[in-house]
Amino acid sequence: MRIQLAQRTEADELLGRSPLALLIGMLLDQQIPMEWAFAGPYTISERLGHDLTAGEIAAYDPEAFAALLAEKPAVHRYPKSMAERVQRLAAYLVEHYDGRPEQVWAGVTDGKELARRLQDLPGYGKQKAQIFLALLGKQLGVMPEGWREAAGPYGEEGSFRSVADVVDAESLEKVRATKQEAKKAAKAK
Repeated sequence: MRIQLAQRTEADELLGRSPLALLIGMLLDQQIPMEWAFAGPYTISERLGHDLTAGEIAAYDPEAFAALLAEKPAVHRYPKSMAERVQRLAAYLVEHYDGRPEQVWAGVTDGKELARRLQDLPGYGKQKAQIFLALLGKQLGVMPEGWREAAGPYGEEGSFRSVADVVDAESLEKVRATKQEAKKAAKAK
C-alpha cells in the first residue's frame, strides 16, 4: 500500500521507502497539521540533498541542524526543539539498531514487545507508540501476534482515529472529523 500521509507525492514516496522518514514524521506530528509533520522528513532530505540516514542526523552539528529545520518554510513550528528531538531519535537508532530504523520492528513476533520498543524511542510516549504500531500493522503489513491489542483503540479495524487510518484525502477528512468530535466531547464534560 502506498503511504499518503503528507498528501504530497514526493514526500509520501520518501515515507514509503524510508523507515527513518516515517519515524521522524511521526515524531514531528504534534501541534502542527499532520501533512506538515509528515512532509517534514522530505523537506529535511531536500535540504541535505539526499535521503536521510540516522548516522548523519545524529552526527550533525546541533546548531546547524536546528538552523536547517528553521529555514523558511520551517519544518515545524518549534524547529529548535524538534531538531533536538530528531537528533536524539537518530542517535538512539544508531546506538540500539545500528542506524537501521526498520530493525525496531523487524522480526518482532509479539505486539507488546513492538509497542515497548516503539515507546523506548526518544520522543515516543505510549500514545505515539500505539499510533505508529497501528500504522505499521494497517499500512505496512507489520502484524506480530497481538498487534491490534497493543495498538489500543488505534488498532481497531475500520476506525478513523489517527494517521494509521489515513490512506487518501477522504480518510484524512474522516480522521479530522473524528478528532473534532472527540474534542467536542471532551469539552462537554
